[in-house]
Amino acid sequence: MMAGVEAGRHHQALAAIVGAAGVRSPAPREYLSDGTAGRGLEGWADLVVLPGSTDEVAAVVDHCYANDLAITTRGGGTGFAGGAVPQGGIVLGTERMARVRAFDPLLWRIHVEAGLPTAELQRLVRGSGLRFPPDPGAAEQSQIGGNVATNAGGPHAFKYGTTRAWVTGIEAVIPPGEVVTAGGPLRKDVAGYDLIGLLTGSEGTLGIVTAVWLRLIPAAEAALPVAGLFPGSEAGCAAVEALMGSGVVPACIEYVDEPALAAVGRGFPGGAPGPGFLVLTEADGSAAEAVAGRDALREALDEAGATWIAAPEGDGIRALWTWRDSISPRVTAVRGGKLAEDVAVPVDRLAEALRGATEIGGRHGLEAMSWGHAGDGNIHTSYLVAPGDIGQQGRAEAACEELFDLALRLGGTVTGEHGIGLLKRSHLAQRLGPAGQRLNFAIKRAFDPKGLLNPGKG
Repeated sequence: MMAGVEAGRHHQALAAIVGAAGVRSPAPREYLSDGTAGRGLEGWADLVVLPGSTDEVAAVVDHCYANDLAITTRGGGTGFAGGAVPQGGIVLGTERMARVRAFDPLLWRIHVEAGLPTAELQRLVRGSGLRFPPDPGAAEQSQIGGNVATNAGGPHAFKYGTTRAWVTGIEAVIPPGEVVTAGGPLRKDVAGYDLIGLLTGSEGTLGIVTAVWLRLIPAAEAALPVAGLFPGSEAGCAAVEALMGSGVVPACIEYVDEPALAAVGRGFPGGAPGPGFLVLTEADGSAAEAVAGRDALREALDEAGATWIAAPEGDGIRALWTWRDSISPRVTAVRGGKLAEDVAVPVDRLAEALRGATEIGGRHGLEAMSWGHAGDGNIHTSYLVAPGDIGQQGRAEAACEELFDLALRLGGTVTGEHGIGLLKRSHLAQRLGPAGQRLNFAIKRAFDPKGLLNPGKG
């Protein structure tokens, strides 16, 4: 932490840029952690700075770069990798930058600032009969800039892709305080390297996203889910492959393994489906397309050996997705705490990964529960712990390390959608290999030669 006189000098200089109300010192505790707070991950910072415009962001970065102050950009603070946890310097929050700069419903596009909440964007475009498909969790708290910085996914990424697929342009501030624009309100652009792709998913280590142009699509007339129960993970994972071969492109393919379903199944709309491995899928499109697709998906589940099938309609559809969104907190409540990790493997190795994740928990004396995005091979495994039990916490950390190794052995990755952040930085080289790591370092130096943007990440 900087000395009082020095902190006061920076406070005064930054307040001159963003206004006195836009600088907070000492840094409020809520700005020092993110979704990893339950794992005890908390950082430190001297100041929190809340710019209200791109020009103010540029001026803040200019001041920080001239004075060797680290900058950790923060959106809604909902990430699960510690990407928004500061390691000194300042926290730059984007919450005051939440304007819609332009909305062109007839051209299926919108231009928004980074601090706009994800759910607010989704509601706005829905009112014009459009859809922004990415649906990460915590949409009410997460912000578009954070979604872009982490390349956020969600259940419907199976059909519609992650956030990157919907970004046509980015405005960002890069050191030492320059505003750069890549792409824009256009659907095609192959001029130069893919700067949009580099900045999307860079977790604030290359630049600070201040605004984005997003592509939209007409909202589906109908979306009809189907859930099927299977005796175990082997049968359930075989059903996932059957869905992919059904001739229909499902909007999503989700799963809940046996231990997780035993913990959360009582809340399933219409009553618990019973013990087993749950597969949840959905067909969307016009009303006729959705009905035909649902029937085909239901038939695929039946032929794959489902012991129980449900196809909610009306209010039951919303109730089903509300239940799906509640799985994580319900699992946390079983023991009072959990260490949850996000890995991904090829879909044909999904059953091995799930079996291995459970075996890892058993070796460490921990209950393991998994759910996630089966169609993407994206596994969210939680090792349950009691709050304050240091022994369980340590064993769970060790189990997560083994889970990363398992995913890599199966040809997968240490993160499917949550990012690297602080928690997985030691595994990045293992995932990328020596040549890939050298390229990563070179790109980082090109954007941020002093290494002041989100230090300690990536």
